[in-house]
Amino acid sequence: MTQGQRLSGKVAIVTGGASGIGAETARQFAAHGASVVLCDVQDDLGRTVAQEIVDNGGVAEYHALDVTDEAQWIALVASVEAKYGKLNVLCNIAGVSGRPANMLVQPTGVMTGTALEDQTLENWNYIMGVNSTGVFLGTKSAIPAMRRAGGGSIVNISSICGIVGSFANAAYHASKGSVRIFTKSTAIQYAKEGIRANSVHPGFVDTPMARPGLLGNESGKARMDATPMGRFGKPIDIAMGCLYLASDEASWVTGSELVIDGGMTAN
Repeated sequence: MTQGQRLSGKVAIVTGGASGIGAETARQFAAHGASVVLCDVQDDLGRTVAQEIVDNGGVAEYHALDVTDEAQWIALVASVEAKYGKLNVLCNIAGVSGRPANMLVQPTGVMTGTALEDQTLENWNYIMGVNSTGVFLGTKSAIPAMRRAGGGSIVNISSICGIVGSFANAAYHASKGSVRIFTKSTAIQYAKEGIRANSVHPGFVDTPMARPGLLGNESGKARMDATPMGRFGKPIDIAMGCLYLASDEASWVTGSELVIDGGMTAN
């Protein structure tokens, strides 16, 4: 690995690390000197990303993790501390869109998520479980280890959908909005212990999860038209924001919202 060492000596857990933003964040953390434990439920993809990092000279390993399972979180953090002696960074990236097979069509012809009255409780709980409860459990589990390490950085992926509303998919918006405010509460509670917490709010990023709503359809055109910089984001655009917040360069940054959206919410 030949890049700078902005995370030299740090130990990081990255959830959702098998693909998209999570995989790129794991790569960048390792390239900048961190020992990375990337976690997901996509085991084959996760192992592939970890091996790629190792092959390129970094330190990484893959752990299967259901972010909604508290016992798995407790075991993961204990394992990381036992092996590496500390935990400095937690990046909560795992998430789901919860889009149904039959997506809602706006009058403009743009396809989007479920209307509120058609949202099932099962789907609501699934989205909230991964996107919101998963962040809570990860943060809760990491804080004692970070305290023992003398401080740390928690980076939670929210979304522009955690700041502004849209035509549908209320469960996704609610889950991402909760991450935004939960992060601020965490930041206030643990600031005096040197534990920082910040949220990142991506716009429309070309990832496996988002791709069905971006490419080759009216939804994609509408989203592109709403993005002043004229392109969709790439995973590395978000990963570099996570890298900054994880690093000591952001030592006086906590409780903040880092919006990375090509100017979309500035409209």
